[in-house]
Amino acid sequence: MSLERDPLDKPRDEAPTPESMAAEWVSMPAVTEEDGEQEGGTDRLMSQDEIDTMLGFSSGEDSASRNGIQAIVDSGSVAYERLPMLEIIFERLVRLLSTSLRNFFTDNVEVTLESIRSVRFGDYINSISQPALLSVFKAEEWDNFGLVTIETALTYSVLDIMFGGKRGQPAPRIDGRPFTSIEIRMVRRVIELVLSDAEAAFKPLSPVRFSIDRVESNPRFVSISRPANAAIRVELKFDMEGRGGSLHILLPYATIEPIRELLLESFMGEKLGRDPIWENHLATEVWQADVDVTCVLHETRMPLKRVMKLEIGDTLMFDARPDSPVSLRCGDFVVTEGRIGRVDGKIAVQVVSPLRRSKTTLAAFDSLASHLGATN
Repeated sequence: MSLERDPLDKPRDEAPTPESMAAEWVSMPAVTEEDGEQEGGTDRLMSQDEIDTMLGFSSGEDSASRNGIQAIVDSGSVAYERLPMLEIIFERLVRLLSTSLRNFFTDNVEVTLESIRSVRFGDYINSISQPALLSVFKAEEWDNFGLVTIETALTYSVLDIMFGGKRGQPAPRIDGRPFTSIEIRMVRRVIELVLSDAEAAFKPLSPVRFSIDRVESNPRFVSISRPANAAIRVELKFDMEGRGGSLHILLPYATIEPIRELLLESFMGEKLGRDPIWENHLATEVWQADVDVTCVLHETRMPLKRVMKLEIGDTLMFDARPDSPVSLRCGDFVVTEGRIGRVDGKIAVQVVSPLRRSKTTLAAFDSLASHLGATN
């Protein structure tokens, strides 16, 4: 029996020669582009759309929905929607400012809430265009600071109105010089008005007092937080018959940390489900409810064996006199005490002691609930 040998097979101890290696390369089948795609080859070139998608620079895509590398770069942003009560507070601030500024300027002023965003403190400071007035204020009860920024257009509009400028004309802007002491003092009055209305807006949620610490014109001098820390930036738009501008209120997250639990609520009083209308309705219904009151003449204890031997006609002796007080009960609770009597041929009970009010009040229930929550 003879075995045929493939001419391409070589003995194991025979080293390959350059000629044999070249012959093997020539004899290998060629791989087409379609075959490479089917077999999952890595030599395929990416298209421009795929590159843009990977980098996160797709056309027509909003910055809030970016993905890829651009999403990693922009991952420092924080969504303010986690504090839904903020929008309610600043909507109330807009209504208060609309009335206060009209009385202050004796002119028509429209205030609108442009946006509420979460930014990094350092990024916001670097984005401020100079010249601008920046007021650092302190929240006394929260023991931290905030920032009010008035843009240049709003600053000159306020000064133009306060110094008697004509209506319907844009405020003149003088570049190349810092603000004078008189101009800063005038704008400071507007900032005090804004902070006063902000106190009134926060008062239903948490009473706080905002006091101006200093007014600066250089953003480098308002370092109230670290550059990497997150903050809430609220932009208010002022329109005064063709004149106006933007005002920013910046609250670092460290400033609003004391009321963070309150800001997480979707409406005031969500934690305990407080609703004044429902509470009044419930109190009215409870007040008008009918309850059964039982008059207990006497109670005695006896063995079960004796109770089982009771027959018709047996007499139980009460250890009580006719003038002994009886207890009036509602269910298992003792309401008050009284004396048995007779009125118009009917048995009556005369109340002789004040009603015993329950010690489980709503305040006690709240304190107990908070204590259990802290324990857990």
